[in-house]
Amino acid sequence: MPNITPISSVSDLYGTTPVTAETTPVTGDSGFASMLGSVMALLKDTNSLQEIAQKEEVAFALGETDNTHDLMVAEQKANIALQYTVAIRDRVLEAYNIIMQMQI
Repeated sequence: MPNITPISSVSDLYGTTPVTAETTPVTGDSGFASMLGSVMALLKDTNSLQEIAQKEEVAFALGETDNTHDLMVAEQKANIALQYTVAIRDRVLEAYNIIMQMQI
């Protein structure tokens, strides 16, 4: 069975404290709620990074800024966040398929 690690937030790109098993213990009742909350936070972080990158692109295209460094940093953060979100989704779907194939 694959080793499943806890989901941490995309805000790790900003240097904040990651969500770990030590900071958010999972109990029987709050296990799914905790995971769902982590996934929703991950999606919100990914969406906000995508929006920031789009705003930087528009500002650069309109000539409001000529700083390509900020544009590239914003685009890379958004790209990494999206890749991370897709990887988490793939792992969740893989775990779901394994659970569905188990015989009772």
